[in-house]
Amino acid sequence: MANPVVQTSMCMCSFGAAPGVLVVSSQQTVMVSNMLQATIMDNKFPTFGMCSSLANPTVAAATSAALGVLTPMPCIPAIAAPWVPGAPTVLVGGKPLLNNTSKLMCSYGGVIQVNMTPAMTVQTP
Repeated sequence: MANPVVQTSMCMCSFGAAPGVLVVSSQQTVMVSNMLQATIMDNKFPTFGMCSSLANPTVAAATSAALGVLTPMPCIPAIAAPWVPGAPTVLVGGKPLLNNTSKLMCSYGGVIQVNMTPAMTVQTP
């Protein structure tokens, strides 16, 4: 059974060098384990450390300048779509709840997934 994802959940990008902390900004009322519940629209991250995707223009430019030696550059996530699939039967503020089996795509080709969520599984009767 999937766990709900909440504020402060740790996520990782397949091209990132460090985990990032999820920022919940899609709603400010629903709490799980005393933390804001995330929805599929919560796709804001400060950074994932250094990015190594050649689809990222800064990485491509640095790699070209280094004569083809892969040169990671600071990550600035470029996310244009929501998480998929989420939990379509559980709505939070009219948006599907985000669970830890969902994935998110970065425009530079990275796949972002939840590594750790501090929320426990919540079962309803």
